[in-house]
Amino acid sequence: MTAIASNWPKGLFVLFVFTLAIYSCSSEDAELLLTDTEIASDETEQEPDEVPTDDTTTTEDDDDGNTDDTTQDDESDTTSDDDESEDSSEDTNDGTDTVSTCTNPLNYIFNEKDGLVLAEFEDAKFSGSWALKTNGNTYTGKGYMVWQGQQYLNDPGTGKVTFNIKITNPGTYKFLWYNAVKTGNNGTEHNDTWLRFADADDFYGKKGTGSKVFPKGSGKNPNPNGSSKDGWLKIYRSGNNLDFIWQARTSDHDAHDIYVEFDNPGTYKMEVSARSSGHAIDKFVLFKNSMSQADAIAAAASVITCD
Repeated sequence: MTAIASNWPKGLFVLFVFTLAIYSCSSEDAELLLTDTEIASDETEQEPDEVPTDDTTTTEDDDDGNTDDTTQDDESDTTSDDDESEDSSEDTNDGTDTVSTCTNPLNYIFNEKDGLVLAEFEDAKFSGSWALKTNGNTYTGKGYMVWQGQQYLNDPGTGKVTFNIKITNPGTYKFLWYNAVKTGNNGTEHNDTWLRFADADDFYGKKGTGSKVFPKGSGKNPNPNGSSKDGWLKIYRSGNNLDFIWQARTSDHDAHDIYVEFDNPGTYKMEVSARSSGHAIDKFVLFKNSMSQADAIAAAASVITCD
């Protein structure tokens, strides 16, 4: 540098030194700029490693699934699916599910099939002094019903119970019920209950000889011996065996079996009301003469649908 200075004019040497100084400063700045760029580059490469760390922490804290948008979208989709599922269930419910829709016995319909209706007597809506009992071991179903209130020997209609019977095969049906005497030890006392089929085409007692008796108030004759009123027949059982038996008769001292005629398909009302206290009823059956009594009382209970 000294040799150069001795040979160059002074002004030119000063210009050379100044230029060299500027060059030196620019190189250092460039190095600093390079260094900063490398650091920024390193930080940019590290960012992808830091983002998953933050997301993982959010996921651990997000137990209820409501914090991030993705989870909320999933919940929204789930809710929509549930709503569609509920709508689908409502659309496919045709009202024939006896578990979900037949909760009120007032709406029960007992369906005749192949000339037979068999029902548990307790499968109805009861009021007054009717009581469900389970004494003994000869009943079926949930138990049997007994009237425990005042006796209504000449005044039917108290504690009335209604059964809706759907007939698809019109014709003449014989009626029986499975009943017992639960008060006293005399088979001719506490042994009867009132019965009526007000909207059937005919309802009467009949003997094997062809003799018929019709309820008082029906407008037909002859009427049964003993009590009858407003289309009701007194239905009794007899015999020394007080336990449950299949028997239903009317007309005192002149026993007539019970028959009902349905001329057309449809739903008919069978009505029962209290007469003697201590008379127990477990089930009943209606069957056409094309079926034997033995087969009828051995059959399974009829299907119950809803009104």
